[in-house]
Amino acid sequence: MPAMRSYDVVVVGAGIIGGAVALRLAQHGLRVALLDRQDPGREASWAAAGMLSPAPDTPADIPLVPFCRASLALYPDFVAEIEEISGQNTGYRREGTLEALFSGDAERKLSTLIALHHGLGLPTEPLPLDEARKLEPALGPELRAAALLPFEGSVDNRALTDAVLAAAVANGVELFPHTGVTRLTSEGARCTGVIAKHVAEGQGNAGELAIAAGNVVLAAGAYSAKIAGVLPPSPTRPVRGQMVALRSADVRLRRVLRSERGYLVPRDAVGGDLRKDAAPQLMVAGSTLEDADFEKRVTPGGLERILSAVLEFAPALSGAEIVETWCGLRPDTPDHLPILGPGELDNLTIATGHYRNGILLAPITAKLVTQWITERHVYMDWEIFSPLRFAHAPAPENT
Repeated sequence: MPAMRSYDVVVVGAGIIGGAVALRLAQHGLRVALLDRQDPGREASWAAAGMLSPAPDTPADIPLVPFCRASLALYPDFVAEIEEISGQNTGYRREGTLEALFSGDAERKLSTLIALHHGLGLPTEPLPLDEARKLEPALGPELRAAALLPFEGSVDNRALTDAVLAAAVANGVELFPHTGVTRLTSEGARCTGVIAKHVAEGQGNAGELAIAAGNVVLAAGAYSAKIAGVLPPSPTRPVRGQMVALRSADVRLRRVLRSERGYLVPRDAVGGDLRKDAAPQLMVAGSTLEDADFEKRVTPGGLERILSAVLEFAPALSGAEIVETWCGLRPDTPDHLPILGPGELDNLTIATGHYRNGILLAPITAKLVTQWITERHVYMDWEIFSPLRFAHAPAPENT
């Protein structure tokens, strides 16, 4: 029999969602264990671009907009608190996003975009082309229309995730890296804890660990569907996204550039200094959306799609240095909305399936999950994200 430990709450998955949830629960005086199957924070949270955008990418995203707006409103205080506790900078920027349109029907698309955003309460502004180029001089000659989303921002997602985990540990959270949960334990209709396998880093031996808990939070991203005993089953699936990091001394961005084909996110200090002796600027570009199961690799085709969009944005980046390529697995769901709230088992709360919005939605998810566990109510309606909407879905294979 595995050794038994006991906590008030076990959080499964140490990405930014799980880390933020664990931090908030610990701040309420609960004993929290935070488990991850690999190095904490090294899956979707590490692979993201860090855009903080409540604007919908597709019609399927529209129901998510109020939730995204509520989380974005929490971000300034959230970042300030995390930086103070951890002593780490998170690269938070609030310069907005410039939406670039390059197609022949760009004016029509711009009109549709502005109308949609205003209907959703997003104060997006149309930009004359000369104004767009004043804001971002690197924009290429193929630009046909542009819009400014001044309410958006970005963050260095790797730095933020590391800072959140450091803040959680500083508040007493016990972190278990390389400890993959294989199944939940239950008694009748009550979740009682987890069974996990611990693999020592750099070693092949694995030991089984049983942890009893008053509450369990499932925040394992794309791997949530691989954990047995979750009711209802959590039908997450991985969607691979490839990314490229560039460094340029010639192109400076102040804000995120985004189009139908991709995006560019400035990663370091605010751009605008075009002096020859200025330090090169780092930026990240992405991304692909690929059904590749759990296969993680960067491909020539993926890089070509990303880099062609980069050069459409800013042709002067043709001479930029490629400093890193990588990919990650986003946790998608059948309706592309998060799975958030209590499951069929008492004392089980699910917080997964955030797809392309995990970085943005971390503050609101942590706030609601903590409120649910400590008070058994939440301050805003989260019924649309309920795990029970998948109660009759077939159980995934646990491979």
